[in-house]
Amino acid sequence: MGYFFPRGDNVADQQAPVYDEGQIQVLEGLTAVRKRPGMYIGTTGPRGLHHLVQEIVDNAVDEAMAGQCDRVAVTLNADGSVSVEDNGRGIPVGIHPTAGISTLEVALTMLHAGGKFGGSGYKVSGGLHGVGLSVVNALSRELTAESRRDGRRYRQVYREGIPQGPVEAVGPATDTGFSVRFYPDPTIFTETVAFDFDTIANRLREMAFLNAGLELSLADESTGATVRFQYQGGVQSFVEYLNLNREVIHDKPIHLRATRDDVMVDVALQYNDSYTETLFTFANTIRTHEGGSHEAGFKSALTRVCNDYARKSGVLKDADSNLSGEDVREGLTAIIAVTLHDPQFEGQTKTKLGNSEVRGITEAVVADGLATFLEENPAVAKRVLEKAVNAARAREAARKARELTRRKSALETAALPGKLTDCTSRDPAESELYLVEGDSAGGSAKQGRNRMFQAILPLRGKILNVERARLDKVFANEEIRAMITAIGTGVSGEFDLAKARYHRVVIMTDADVDGAHIRTLLLTFFYRYMTPLIEGGYVYIAQPPLYRAKKGKVQRYCYDDAALEAFMQEYGRDHVDIQRYKGLGEMDAEQLWETTMDPERRTFLQVNLDDAIDADVIFTTLMGEKVEPRRNFIEENAHLVRNLDTIG
Repeated sequence: MGYFFPRGDNVADQQAPVYDEGQIQVLEGLTAVRKRPGMYIGTTGPRGLHHLVQEIVDNAVDEAMAGQCDRVAVTLNADGSVSVEDNGRGIPVGIHPTAGISTLEVALTMLHAGGKFGGSGYKVSGGLHGVGLSVVNALSRELTAESRRDGRRYRQVYREGIPQGPVEAVGPATDTGFSVRFYPDPTIFTETVAFDFDTIANRLREMAFLNAGLELSLADESTGATVRFQYQGGVQSFVEYLNLNREVIHDKPIHLRATRDDVMVDVALQYNDSYTETLFTFANTIRTHEGGSHEAGFKSALTRVCNDYARKSGVLKDADSNLSGEDVREGLTAIIAVTLHDPQFEGQTKTKLGNSEVRGITEAVVADGLATFLEENPAVAKRVLEKAVNAARAREAARKARELTRRKSALETAALPGKLTDCTSRDPAESELYLVEGDSAGGSAKQGRNRMFQAILPLRGKILNVERARLDKVFANEEIRAMITAIGTGVSGEFDLAKARYHRVVIMTDADVDGAHIRTLLLTFFYRYMTPLIEGGYVYIAQPPLYRAKKGKVQRYCYDDAALEAFMQEYGRDHVDIQRYKGLGEMDAEQLWETTMDPERRTFLQVNLDDAIDADVIFTTLMGEKVEPRRNFIEENAHLVRNLDTIG
């Protein structure tokens, strides 16, 4: 049940609406979900759509965590529906003792209903709030649920969350389990109801890593694509997967696993020769994007144990300062997974673990296990600590370089980079920073911009590939220093999104191979050193036109080959003047404003970070040291390339 307070339109000359007892609407059951879906799944865009699948899969994985299920199958059906089936115990179908209706119907229609609230159904689960199945039902045009128990198959059909009849026995069953087939409601998911195969596959792979031995499969009836995930190594296999395209410092991941006070801590870590850390945390198989107490405990233990061993082994002398957390995590890839009875998350989206007791437990497990490992493997310990000491030296050099990038007070505007042409506005919410390839295009952008809210920072050549550089080298790069100073947020551990001077940072490069490379280098920098800028939705990619088509007095800018073909079909192919823009510098200031900078006419791509794990693998593959994985990626994806410049 929820309460909905209607608002009147805020129009000055409108008669004040009646506001009395009759204006308070009581939203019964799933009506509240349909009225305010964002409260339950975060958004009705693609992310929320895929959250429906995740909720049902999470329920099936809860069965696996209880030792009752070893197989989950997801199918993207040709008619647009999705099916999820497991071989668990099946949802009970008898009359619920308090609700007076079938327990299956209770699970499908009542929020906060499930075997996860203190009963003996599940010791641990990811579905803390118990809204998963019922919310999927509420947001589906049609849903069919089938439970296999006690040698029978039981089925119930719903439309928009309303049962179309009672639970019925429809035949015998030779096994047990539960299956759901649902059609997302297009009146709620107005942007799209099409599911993305790769998005679901990435999540299933993640779940397979976190549940050793569990088989998860995905099939797409329309394309025939299928994948199957099953990893006996658990979190160790997860770390090996993330480090697949990196040079590792020690062959096998360090695995630390123990249970204390009913909290199970499962950690795997392995160092590589990169200069960035890759750290992902989970609680009851749910990704905790914002970390929490388990992450804090891990970091504290890692820093303390490494410093203790470095002192004891003589790597650090008495006069040396302690290694910082950043130093000991340079080149680290780690997975921290905890399972506990009563996880306290921040809302249904489960982004941060709040259980305070988990910090101490995680810290103790990691400290004990890691100290033992270092003592028993002195060769590995030496390599890890030497890398951390080198990182500390680089950090000190970077600190000195960073002083040059810090923006001073508003009265000291001289601290901004000299080649930045700033905007007049001091309101970050309306201000835009264009990172423009080359001085020529930068000149056109400066002339064509709206100086009130658009700032221009021309970039000379290609910036440093930060995937292959330590922090001191990053800060020694003039173009990167200029960007950091202009944006104002700082980087890495010092990053503060509230200090952003612009809420739109726009990458504007040429529509050729070099432009694409520069764009990728910039995205690599933002991902590795300013991740919250991407997560906050502040990073955009400008879409300049590829062609200007003109016939007689008719002129049109075409942003792809399809648009150009449409122009020629509309106006004929004879006597058409076509100009192919290979560089932004080929446009004058007026054309650049009309096509790429005018808020009324421009097209931007917003850079999102829906799957950090997949993003980490992609950036490592494309921008890392190893050539072979990059070559394989290019060969496998070459058919997806558009507008590739050719020579000759």
